[in-house]
Amino acid sequence: MDGSYYLQQRWNQYDIDPETPSVGQLLENAYQLAGEDTTERRQLQQHLYKLFNIEPLLDKYIVLLSSGELRKFQLTKTLLSNPRVLIMDNPFIGLDAATRDQLKQLLATLSNEQALQIILVLSKTDDIPDFITNIVEVREMRIMPKVTLEEYRNSNKQSPSHVLCDDKRQALLQLPYHDNDYNADTVIQMHHVSIRYGERTILKELDWTIRNGERWALSGENGSGKSTLLSLICADNPQGYACDIALFGHQRGSGESIWDIKRHIGYVSPEMHRAYQKDLPAIRIVASGLKDSVGLYVKPNAEEYAVCRWWLDLFGIAQLADRPFLKLSSGEQRLVLLARAFVKDPELLILDEPLHGLDLRNRRLVKDIIETFCQRRNKTMIMVTHYQEELPANITHQLYLKRN
Repeated sequence: MDGSYYLQQRWNQYDIDPETPSVGQLLENAYQLAGEDTTERRQLQQHLYKLFNIEPLLDKYIVLLSSGELRKFQLTKTLLSNPRVLIMDNPFIGLDAATRDQLKQLLATLSNEQALQIILVLSKTDDIPDFITNIVEVREMRIMPKVTLEEYRNSNKQSPSHVLCDDKRQALLQLPYHDNDYNADTVIQMHHVSIRYGERTILKELDWTIRNGERWALSGENGSGKSTLLSLICADNPQGYACDIALFGHQRGSGESIWDIKRHIGYVSPEMHRAYQKDLPAIRIVASGLKDSVGLYVKPNAEEYAVCRWWLDLFGIAQLADRPFLKLSSGEQRLVLLARAFVKDPELLILDEPLHGLDLRNRRLVKDIIETFCQRRNKTMIMVTHYQEELPANITHQLYLKRN
């Protein structure tokens, strides 16, 4: 992804340079550069295209791919490069359950049939495939002794039942409310919403109503339209203004600005993480959530900085407040962006794959914060995840999207 990428670009296709290569061109280039064109390699290519459902993506530009589709493209490109040693950093995150299982089977086959050396870097340790032989754990910047997969699993590393301490839980529950909050009975109402790009239909005549206080799990296969649906709510997709959508009781296009909408929404997503290339101190990234901007163009006051530090502390990263964002690990960056989503105490919380790249303890911490936050009045949530076990205990409704 080049430096010109921005958060809304995926839904603004006219901003894309027509000379930009397509997914199909990039994959064929990777194939040609990797070595001789053989029957065996073409069979592998066909197998990968089928496994990751690449065919519908071949004429797309990279910036138009969903988070899961982008992950599938990257995996396909890597596996087509004919490697002898394959190092993959969190290859399973962002993939739907069926694709995760199929990828594990493919990697097992490749390691056996082609003597391929595979090294997986995993933050989600319950994603370790059965074909892995040895584990090296990195703990507090130290490399632990190598153990077998069986020894590692027998060490019984379980996720703690709760991480958020009671004092912080009570402090979260007792946060003061704002006088300018929306208190609408219906938070989101969509009627016959359809989104199309050329011949491709992403959403077709969708009706969806979310009422105040509901907590929704949004799921579906990669490319089924989950992120597109969320982009309509957040006013990031220009097609949203041609759709019958009402937020907090206000009809879309009736005079409200994009900032009127975003002021009441806390949002984090893989697309946001991808676009956030601002090397500001972590606390300023969190503060940008108060201003609904990518980057920080208005200096916060002392009171606003105190609020930011409070949320950084709640997420267990107070010590990172002054560290540049791009110097943080991917998991630390995700925690900073989560603090950014919560910092303005929004009425509507939209969490798209919020636990990406987090270890067991931090996944449990974030779930604790989500569950506690949603106990407060006038709080509504939509959460996307491909892992059912990542959903908070207080989910009330589910919507599953099917790919057209």
